[in-house]
Formats: sequence, C-alpha cells, structure tokens
Amino acid sequence: MKVDSVSQCVISHNARRMSARQVVIHRPGGYERLTREPLAIPIPKAGEVVVATEAIGVNYADCVIRMGLYASAQEFVGWPITPGFEFAGTVAAVGEGVSDLQQGEKVFGVTLFGGYSTHVAVPRHQLFRLPSRLDAAQAAGFPAVFLTAYFALFELAHPHPGANILVHSAAGGVGSALVQLGRLAGCRVVGVVGSSHKVETARAMGADVVIDKSREDLWKAAEAASPRGYDVVLDANGVATLRQSYAHLASPGKLVIYGFHSMMPRQGGRPNWLKLAWDWLRTPRYNPLTLTNDNTSVLAFNLSYLFEQRGILSEAMQRLLAWLEEGKLTAPPVTRFPLDQVAEAHRAIESGTTVGKLVLVP
Repeated sequence: MKVDSVSQCVISHNARRMSARQVVIHRPGGYERLTREPLAIPIPKAGEVVVATEAIGVNYADCVIRMGLYASAQEFVGWPITPGFEFAGTVAAVGEGVSDLQQGEKVFGVTLFGGYSTHVAVPRHQLFRLPSRLDAAQAAGFPAVFLTAYFALFELAHPHPGANILVHSAAGGVGSALVQLGRLAGCRVVGVVGSSHKVETARAMGADVVIDKSREDLWKAAEAASPRGYDVVLDANGVATLRQSYAHLASPGKLVIYGFHSMMPRQGGRPNWLKLAWDWLRTPRYNPLTLTNDNTSVLAFNLSYLFEQRGILSEAMQRLLAWLEEGKLTAPPVTRFPLDQVAEAHRAIESGTTVGKLVLVP
C-alpha cells in the first residue's frame, strides 16, 4: 500500500495497539544489556519499505556491537542501538516512489543496524524477493554471510581457477559460503574447523580437504594439503592465526581479513580488556616493503560500510541469487531462537560451537 495521510493514521494506530517490539542496547556490556522494548511501527519515507519480520539473522558482529567495540555502529548510530544486519518477512507498507513491491509480498534484505525488531524500514534497494529455494529463516541468514564471502573472493581476492585457498571456520556461516563460492570459482578449497562435529558440514559444503584442528596440528596439516602455500587465505580469527596465515601464503598470495573473533570472549559476554590490549599489541602489522619482497597482499574490509554501495550490492545479490536458483549454492543450516531469547543466541554464537547460522524468530 502507498502511504498517504489516512494510512499513516492507520499505521500510527496500529503502532499503539500492536505488540511490536525491538531489542535495544543502551550501553555496552554483557547479555543483560539486550533489553526488549516496545516499538512504534515505522512509517516509510519516500523510497523506503516497511517489513514485518518473520526471521532475523544473528551475526558475530552483533555481539561486538553489544560490547561497544564495533566501529561503524559508533560512527553511524551510537547509543542506544538496535543491532541486526539482515532479516526476512512480509511487506507491511511502501513509501512514495516504490512501485515494484506490494503489501503482503515476501522479501528479505539487509539493514545498517536495527534488524532485531518486529518491523524494519529500509531503502528499497536493500530488499530482495524471497527466493523459491529458501524459507524465511534461511533467507534471513543468507545476505550477510554470502555478501561477505562474495566481496572477499570476487571483489578483493579474485582467485584464478585451480587456486589453492584456505578457509578458516569453514563450517560457520561465512566459512561455509566461502567454501561454496570457492568451488564455484574453480578453486581447490581447504577448510579448517575447530571441532569434529563440524567436519561433515564443511565437507558437505564442498571443501576438498577438511582440517580438524581439535585433532591435528593446523599448520602441519595445512602444509601437507598445499606444500607450495596458498594463493588465498581467508581469516576472521584475528591474532590467533593471522601471523601463520600470512606465513602460509604462496608467492603471489593474498590474505583477506574480515574479522577478529579470537580477541573476543567465548563465555560471559563481556570483553576482557587486558586480553584485548595484549591481543591488539600482538596483532601483526604488515610492512609494505615486506609485502613487496614477498609478493603478497593483505586485504581487509567491513561489510557494514558497503550496504549503501548500490552497484556492488545489486551485482553481488543478482549473481548470488542466480547461483542459488540454479542449485549451485546451499543456505547454511539454521538454528532458531525466539526473539525474547536473544541473549541465548548471543551466548551460543560466542561459544564457537555452533554450525551454520542462528536466527531470531519474533
């Protein structure tokens, strides 16, 4: 429906009477900072769409936001903040200038924060129609991981067919997407997992070799799998693996960094400031002279800064959805949590034991 003065009144009335809600963080801290609060259903501005969410993707970045350590969250929003980058649901209202979506259509998309809500308002270009191969929960967990993997591989690394690539956390959301996209690019993919129950997931996603670092020495196994080194290493661990990830590059080779999980707590939900400071001091710094002599590159990015890049977002999602419809991509397995159990979802993802994606269900 188009939003005019009458429908605005209807939406405002509904906002008062419906149990719309959101998760709000008023200041950094542990799980207790995730508060559930009433939400006034947004009225779409020109070019916007309001979506009633049916599922909301949970990402590790959401935990970093809660801890007060996510730079773009502080830059764009500050406190209080509602985390959440991705969602799926039903179109509730459209703003002026939006003519290709109607109330009741099933969609999914991305948002620059604000996703942990029963209703979100986003620019039209950040929404996509629900694919036939995905349900709402799978779709809500699709954009962030596959866009991260796509940007890492196809915008930064550009691996050639036959390249050897090493993927850390290969059974996780981004890791499993990287494995699949690496295979589509014609690469030989070596996946690393942290426990034995994740091995089959990495294999099912298409990894040629899976290293279970809970049972074998990671770097000895990596050397055995690719004695000449790796054309591309994809690392979101941070200080725990960065130095050796770089050391195991081939020449030429590229290290792509998209996170620093090992610097964060695995339980308790609060950062250990002494550990953070020590890890920051131990994080490698890469000298341009060394990179030149080694014939290597170190690349890094933060996906949240890319949502407003319409060209990149449109091209990436167009290709990803085409591959999905052709059966060349598989959504990662999904674990569901009620929105009111958001703290349990954060606790689970921080533990490092989960497989695939976690989603919240309002």
